[in-house]
Amino acid sequence: MVLLKVIVRALLVLVVVLSFMTTNIVGVKQKELDRIWALPGQPKVGFSQFSGYVTVNEKHGRALFYWLTEATSFPEKKPLVLWLNGGPGCSSVAYGASEEIGPFRINKTASSLYLNKYSWNREANLLFLESPAGVGFSYTNTSSDLKDSGDKRTAQDALIFLLRWMSRFPEYKYREFYIAGESYAGHYVPQLAKKIVEYNEAHSNPIINLKGFIVGNAVTDNYYDSIGTVTFWWTHAIISDQTYKSILKNCNFSSEKTSSACDDVVYYAMNHEFGHIDQYSIYTPTCTALVSNNNTILTMTKHLRLKNSLLRRRVSGYDPCTESYSEKYYNRKDVQNAMNANTTGIPYKWTACSEVLIKNWKDSENSMLPTYKYLIAAGLRIWVFSGDTDSVVPVTATRFSLSHLNLPIKTRWYPWYTGGQVGGWTEVYKGLTFATVRGAGHEVPLFQPKRAFTLFRSFLGGKELPKF
Repeated sequence: MVLLKVIVRALLVLVVVLSFMTTNIVGVKQKELDRIWALPGQPKVGFSQFSGYVTVNEKHGRALFYWLTEATSFPEKKPLVLWLNGGPGCSSVAYGASEEIGPFRINKTASSLYLNKYSWNREANLLFLESPAGVGFSYTNTSSDLKDSGDKRTAQDALIFLLRWMSRFPEYKYREFYIAGESYAGHYVPQLAKKIVEYNEAHSNPIINLKGFIVGNAVTDNYYDSIGTVTFWWTHAIISDQTYKSILKNCNFSSEKTSSACDDVVYYAMNHEFGHIDQYSIYTPTCTALVSNNNTILTMTKHLRLKNSLLRRRVSGYDPCTESYSEKYYNRKDVQNAMNANTTGIPYKWTACSEVLIKNWKDSENSMLPTYKYLIAAGLRIWVFSGDTDSVVPVTATRFSLSHLNLPIKTRWYPWYTGGQVGGWTEVYKGLTFATVRGAGHEVPLFQPKRAFTLFRSFLGGKELPKF
């Protein structure tokens, strides 16, 4: 009997070991299938790239597309950073990877790529995720998923993605891990961070070694963000005194619903006072080819309440038409083949943002401030930054929102420097660092890449921004 028990126990151990080995072998095989050998028109680089799909819900057929660009040197020693763009419904490949922090930029004809001097993969391994399903190359086989997406499912699917992705890339298990993003990722990033903290607390040996997160021009609190946005418009002379007073009088930022009086005054401001500016970067040129395609009334009325979305940006940056280059490049069949993308034949073109998701977003938390308090208590490193020429989620909105955390000040407000110039201003609180980036719009690394790189390097190093 004793011998039989020993044999049974040994067999059980063998089954577990074989199962573990099989899982690892499958994971390693899939990882190699995801390898990008070279993108069309790509300059030669010394770092590895991988991209492909991770299924997050078998029943509905939801699969999320990722793109990993490993660090330019010693990737095995560098942390892993997940980047999320907002929308909700906009692509991290289109924006984060191709315009902001990724290693490549797309040329005007979408025929080739060139290197980004200030790519964040000089400091970390970068993982770009197109999330939720329906964004970019990410897809679902259940069409209703596109019309009932929201914050909760997005966070849950992202957690499942990370756990399954790390099984495919086991070298990143237990590695220092950070989350970064901007805009509506002001919801995605802290919500995912909270999911990870809760998951780790429920498991004895968690594989996701979350250390902190950093978000820029982030949607934070509907009420305070809205007040701060209107204040920015007025203080930057975008709207008149009369319109400013009328918005404050007629728009109830505490309400779930807008009113016709509020809609009317915003309509007037957008069509008679704003002019043809890039709302995401008020001092840079617009892309004239896209001006006629501006969705102003719908977008800004929704934005003012900050309920469903921050609606897709049209133009931005030193080259205001850069988004159109992405849409040309990532719809090329040879590019998709090289990236292991669109393998199921998605029945629509790749776009930088999904209008369907934007218009049908369901659950959206009114305020992220309680989540911030929870994550500060959990001991995470938290940085929030603002490009100061963005009128959509402006610096005033973020300052109004964060001020209601009532955090003790550790280091008082001071100018920080990079390249001998003021890069912005910062204040360090107990549990959170806030920083502005001077002369940057909504996509901070696009407008001020060097300053954004200094910001990121300081964040990763856990150091205050340089004072000279």
